[in-house]
Amino acid sequence: MGRSSSGRLGRFDAIVLTSTLWFLGKFVRFAFPPLFERIADVYEVSTAVLGTAFSGLLLVYAVLQFPSGLLADRFSSVTVIGSGAALAALGALALAVDGPFVLLVGAMLTIGAGTGTLKTVGVRLLSRAYPRRTGRTLGVFDTFGTFGGVAAPAAVVAFSGLPGLLGAGWRTTFLAAGITGVAVTAAFVARVPERVSDVDVGGTDAGGIPFRKYAALFRNPRFSAFVAVTVLFSFAYNAAIAFLPLYLTREAGLGSATASLLFSALFAVSLVQLFTGEMSDRTGELPVIAVTLGLATVGLGSVVLLTGVAGAIPLGAAIVCLGLGSHGYRPVRSAYLMSVIPASVAGGSLGAVRTLLMVAGASSPALVGFLSETAGFEPAFWLLTAALGLGTVISVVLWAFE
Repeated sequence: MGRSSSGRLGRFDAIVLTSTLWFLGKFVRFAFPPLFERIADVYEVSTAVLGTAFSGLLLVYAVLQFPSGLLADRFSSVTVIGSGAALAALGALALAVDGPFVLLVGAMLTIGAGTGTLKTVGVRLLSRAYPRRTGRTLGVFDTFGTFGGVAAPAAVVAFSGLPGLLGAGWRTTFLAAGITGVAVTAAFVARVPERVSDVDVGGTDAGGIPFRKYAALFRNPRFSAFVAVTVLFSFAYNAAIAFLPLYLTREAGLGSATASLLFSALFAVSLVQLFTGEMSDRTGELPVIAVTLGLATVGLGSVVLLTGVAGAIPLGAAIVCLGLGSHGYRPVRSAYLMSVIPASVAGGSLGAVRTLLMVAGASSPALVGFLSETAGFEPAFWLLTAALGLGTVISVVLWAFE
């Protein structure tokens, strides 16, 4: 009986360890936006420069999606995820000490490259490890990751008020993340192959898969339309989260502590992913996608409409609405893609889609940073709201003609 219970619990090694690595990957990425004001003062750089640097992180993250998925199809998901997590931990550790701006940018790019292996290959591994509950499993996976965004602003505030161990206080955030990343990566590499060796350790016999098999999916109009939805969402969401703390302080007139608290609220509601993932297993993905994207559109639009006419509580409610829609959408998006992509090319095809959506997402912070200094933050955020709205319309059409 004891051995049987241990075996059942052991089945969760893959979801727990893979999700924890995704948590850490999101943590180190989302630690940067709350630090933009501080970094701008320390290094005497503009908002546009910071937006471009963050876009660089996201761009490197984006271009790694397809190669990492391709390698997982041909070799080992565990090896690809473990290597990326170790690289991200190295980048975080590089930020633990005071250094010039070029070191900061280099570490950001390293973090982008390391975390670029985690999501695409993680979705592939978990979809195969838990095929009967893909929506629920990916809901757990995305919820773990999103809580990295909840923890990051709080950690930045906490460590910024304390003496630093190797550099300024805020750098201890990255020191803690790097050390934890090394430990969890070691556990992942040691434990997960035992649990999924019959599912996804050795990869598939994909060495002979021609690139045209990956490209063939995009000739399907419905598939390409859904890819457009994912691109529009990523464009809007990445820029919104990159500049939301700064938007709230500069445009809405909130204090930095209040802005950080509301920014955390955006991620705190990520538990909705457990519900939407479960619902997609029961009702299908497209209805849930249409509803969640519509909710995100209403949330972001409300943030802009309430700016200058409402206080922290109404703005917080709008941000919660944005968070519920955005987080509720993401695991269902992954579940839908895994249901329509052939298993033999799942890693590379999902990687190709994620490359497109992440390139769009990587470009948007730089664009919003530029627009914020030319036209202002509000027009830039209206542009992001329009992108979410268009994605909602396309998803409703796909649902209607399913």
